[in-house]
Amino acid sequence: MTHSRLPVLGPLRLLTLAAALMFSTAHADEYSDVSQLVRAGKLPEALSKADQYLATKPRDPQMRFLKGVIQRDTGKTTDAISTFTRLTEDFPELPEPYNNLAVLYAGQSQFDKARTALEMAIRTNPSYATAHENLGDVYAKLASQAYNKALQLDSSNAGVPPKLALIRELFSPTGAKGQRPGPAAVTAPTAPAPVATKPAPTLPGPVVAKAPVVNTPATTPVPAPIPAPVAATPAASPSTVVAPATAAVAPAATAASGANPSKDAEAAVHAWAKAWAARDVKAYLASYGKDFDPPGSMSRVNWEEERRMRINSKSKISIKLENLTVTASGNTAVAKFRQDYKANGLAVSSRKTLDLVKNGDRWQIVKESTGT
Repeated sequence: MTHSRLPVLGPLRLLTLAAALMFSTAHADEYSDVSQLVRAGKLPEALSKADQYLATKPRDPQMRFLKGVIQRDTGKTTDAISTFTRLTEDFPELPEPYNNLAVLYAGQSQFDKARTALEMAIRTNPSYATAHENLGDVYAKLASQAYNKALQLDSSNAGVPPKLALIRELFSPTGAKGQRPGPAAVTAPTAPAPVATKPAPTLPGPVVAKAPVVNTPATTPVPAPIPAPVAATPAASPSTVVAPATAAVAPAATAASGANPSKDAEAAVHAWAKAWAARDVKAYLASYGKDFDPPGSMSRVNWEEERRMRINSKSKISIKLENLTVTASGNTAVAKFRQDYKANGLAVSSRKTLDLVKNGDRWQIVKESTGT
């Protein structure tokens, strides 16, 4: 059985700018113009406008990210790889450019490079779900190549064909129920959400996302998260903008009456975000319960030290929660929302899920994941 007979895995999830990086209010028009040109299929014009913008702001991560997506969509894969590579060098704390690099490498069948890029994305953000899924796809492709090589060397090996068949089933359009036929193809980036009438605080700041390409850095990956526009009228779950603050914030929300557990859990989520924005590390860490499971293989002590270092290294932090929904059942609750994070000049947007448990009269986080 030759390699060409194997079903080729679909392109990995590639997040677009709208999903991975949040548009700043200062340059929203420029980002919007370029994104609209992309959506209209006017890629040469979009690339030209992006280059004009970058001529005066060459380090802008959002426009550079968008330029990489445009280059990919116009078939300039080598240029796109160069753009995303430079982004990883200039902003190594962002996992989305690594994810996009992996997508491009996988498209060239450079699966070892794709694996390395995804491992870097996960090292940067251990809870980046899209990167974990993409890494699984890359491992499956590497496995198919290894099985083919095994058959070439020993065609009588009866144990290999069933394994190849399993990989085909997982990634075929008519695969097993619940399985996707391989990550979806990349689509053009969407326009940024309209700017709210009330100007948001302009905050410089590095950011750490997780996400989908990048998504997020809404994604246009296989399901790519798409940021919801800012509503003109209050929604059921209004977004919460947390500006930098100097005052300490209470460690965790305390249930006032316990009559509405969903509202109490929601208050705990807002308190967590406010403590983060205030750079109140003690209150922020107190929002996590003793049963919190740190991402990856990190110990609780190492995770807390890493979070303390990242938060204290920022001069200002802004957290915005959009489309927050909280579902509570007994002493457990699940909060889902889109998180826009800004700090020291960078901005990242990603979908996030928090699992909370009520300990006494306090709701605390026991699990945190992005891209879900």
